[in-house]
Amino acid sequence: MTSSWGRRLIASFSSALATAAIGFVAATFVILVASQLQSSALTNATPYVGWNALVALILGFAAALLGAMDRRWIAVVTGIVLALVSTVLGTLILFTVLSVPFSGSTWGQLFQSFIGINLPFWLAVAVAFPTAGHAVFHAVEGGERGERRIALVRIPAANLAEGLITHIDPQEIDAELADTQWDAYVAALSAAGWRTVEVAAADRMADSVFVEDTAVVLGETAVIARPGAESREGETAGTEAALRAQGLRLERIEAPGTLDGGDVLKVGSTVYVGRGGRTNAEGVRQLRALAGPLGYDVVAVPVTKALHLKTAVTALPDGTVIGYEPIVDDPRVFERFLPVPEAHGTAVVVLSDDTVLMSSSAPKSVALVEDLGYTVIQVDISEFEKLEGCVTCLSIRIR
Repeated sequence: MTSSWGRRLIASFSSALATAAIGFVAATFVILVASQLQSSALTNATPYVGWNALVALILGFAAALLGAMDRRWIAVVTGIVLALVSTVLGTLILFTVLSVPFSGSTWGQLFQSFIGINLPFWLAVAVAFPTAGHAVFHAVEGGERGERRIALVRIPAANLAEGLITHIDPQEIDAELADTQWDAYVAALSAAGWRTVEVAAADRMADSVFVEDTAVVLGETAVIARPGAESREGETAGTEAALRAQGLRLERIEAPGTLDGGDVLKVGSTVYVGRGGRTNAEGVRQLRALAGPLGYDVVAVPVTKALHLKTAVTALPDGTVIGYEPIVDDPRVFERFLPVPEAHGTAVVVLSDDTVLMSSSAPKSVALVEDLGYTVIQVDISEFEKLEGCVTCLSIRIR
């Protein structure tokens, strides 16, 4: 198997090659069209583009290798710098090859080229590096590991404040703040290296932002849920389309079974399913029948004190289940259980083997998890917590 460093080398070169190729092709095409398809003009202009592309390949490779692709915003800034620097150096190399004497007029010619013959190249590179280059880098780096990190998300509905609650008192929802918090949540996933994919909006379905409830992903199979709340039944169509687009094999829970994705907690090959208000016994039976052949053991867990199983418990990367004991029916069900001091500290989204996402409203729980050696990324989701939501509810993770 290719080493981690070897994968990064290949991913860096591939992304740089894609960026340079896009710059070369885009610039060549524009020049060809501008010259009314005259081959002589193309012959004269190609050296400009060729040297620029070669420099972009070398510098892009170095930048990606040093971490320019680790964060999208870094890739954006690097792409702009890369485009400008490669254009300058490429043009200087061309002038040197052609034995053009360097004078004031030479430098003037160089800078004029930025809005002339070199314009399509540096614009293409500036756009390609953080887009196509970024996508190629993560596809190659993740693909060779047999890994993927995709998060399906769904923008809050206009009537979010009408969302269902069962175990807490109603509170006023600030819709504008909720939108801001959702944006920050999605940004946190992206910054951690996850590719976020938006499920089609469901603007009149108040609970649709809690997209996790609409499906359960088990490896290459996605089980389309059948929500226990009748008002949420229409939410699954958009999720199904998004999962199909990712190439997953689809199964579904059929009536009279009901199952919410928030009731399903995967810990290794064990799938804990909360049997409570939203998931019934038939839903558990159907999931067991679907998951068994895929190598999963389904364990039913009573849930009477919380909306969903994952409202009460989730699991750390090492498989330790954490939960707030006052709302956990029976902690003994789990092989390893660690209590947390706050109700909002029960939910973690596993981002990698050493990094998790948690709510900022549970500082003591965050400190506890950090003390176990994990890096914790905190997000404020207070408006969604008023609707019994948590950090897991707002996305469907595909690994």
